[in-house]
Amino acid sequence: MNQPSIIKPKKENLTHLTDKRFDQFDLRPELLKGIVATGFRYCTEIQAQALPLVLEGTDIAGQAHTGTGKTATFLLAIYQRLLIGQALNSESEKSVRAIVLAPTRELAIQIHEDAKTLGAYTNLRLGLVYGGTAYQNQRLRLAEGVDILIGTPGRLIDYFKQGIFHLKNVEVIVLDEADRMFDLGFIRDIRYILRRMPPPNKRLNMLFSATLSYRIKELAYEHMNDPKTVIIESTTPVADRLIEQIYYPANNEKFSLLLGVMNQISGDRVLIFANTRNTCEQLGQWLNGHNYAVGVLSGDVPQRKREKLLSDFKNGQKRILVATDVAARGLHIPRVSHVFNYDLPQDPEDYVHRIGRTARAGESGYAISFACEEHALSLLDIESFIGHSLEKMEISENLLHRTQMPDIPSHQSKKKLGKQQDNSNQNKKKQKNWGEKKGGEKFKTKPVELDRKDHGNTSNNSHKHSKNSNKGNEPLTSNLRISPQRKKREIPAIG
Repeated sequence: MNQPSIIKPKKENLTHLTDKRFDQFDLRPELLKGIVATGFRYCTEIQAQALPLVLEGTDIAGQAHTGTGKTATFLLAIYQRLLIGQALNSESEKSVRAIVLAPTRELAIQIHEDAKTLGAYTNLRLGLVYGGTAYQNQRLRLAEGVDILIGTPGRLIDYFKQGIFHLKNVEVIVLDEADRMFDLGFIRDIRYILRRMPPPNKRLNMLFSATLSYRIKELAYEHMNDPKTVIIESTTPVADRLIEQIYYPANNEKFSLLLGVMNQISGDRVLIFANTRNTCEQLGQWLNGHNYAVGVLSGDVPQRKREKLLSDFKNGQKRILVATDVAARGLHIPRVSHVFNYDLPQDPEDYVHRIGRTARAGESGYAISFACEEHALSLLDIESFIGHSLEKMEISENLLHRTQMPDIPSHQSKKKLGKQQDNSNQNKKKQKNWGEKKGGEKFKTKPVELDRKDHGNTSNNSHKHSKNSNKGNEPLTSNLRISPQRKKREIPAIG
């Protein structure tokens, strides 16, 4: 019988690196000191290919998955360009010199952390803006003046329209995870920002995406200056040192199986993904009831609490993080040894993004998935997308950790239930008395019920969250629509 083996991630593994060293580039001394502080000497594949181009001022459109080192690539290019031209910049404090756009707050925060590390020995000022928290603090920081502004498109445009900063002197623009920004409907915001900067030939443009699809190429063609393509080939979208396993439990066996497998594994950090917020909260309560240190992350968690949860997970105060897909992209959490798909995602790309949280940067990892009756049909699409089958694992009675589910220690849940019952009773009372006027007189006709198709439609409100979205971001719901005429237009191959 196959049992999950123990994998200890290797913290110093150079199999993903090239022979190219950072000190072989003509980088400023303060940048080389920052690189040394990170502990890296050798470039990853995308760094070795892209850095020579961007350091010469050539625009690039890079295709690379997360964990390949693309963040350091564009940050080094930004710092190098701004440091060389620093003496020429005598504009007011409102002048931002570089913009980095990210689709999610988590990714923006991570880029900001990496920028602080690499630029620790420079005097360039960093700014970070994103929705959900600290509106006034971010505004005041921007008003003081920043050189490099990192953020999500919506909040950045908000401050721009208030005149807190301007884009007239932007020298570098980076679009990170461009495919994700399309998926979340940010394309109109991106174009709004790009059109208010100097023309493409007056700035350095860098775009990174997991795929260079038609719409990504169109964006590059319109808003970049003859970009070169940098593609990091991979025979599979899944990391080489990642072991993928699949179990087939019944719905009522999933938690017992999770406990059984958890009892047999050893590793630094564990990520457990579920498809809904309710499932995540339930898993968190059950695991806490079995003495696991667990954090629960979903789109409804307030931003300050999200940051605290991620900090606790990174520093080891919580070994397990249960999350919806809000945490699947844009997070760089080192030494995640195991990823569990408690629920298989419906979208195969979500599967890849989930398991991409482990086996990063040459490390080893496990991705363990449960294909229960409810979600098993997703497996065929997932295996077709990744190009291989998952390793099938047997479920023995010894592996199932039979246990009574702990009582949910939530007086809050009871309060919520009580409120729901009260609301239900009130609604029933209203329905019962729909035909009564004051004084007991009866109406002769029943009130007309409005058709939902004609009323309450919020699809045109570009600043509302999609009702079915579980991503925890603030996207515009208006996605790019390419007219038939535009589809016919030939787009030159970039690079």
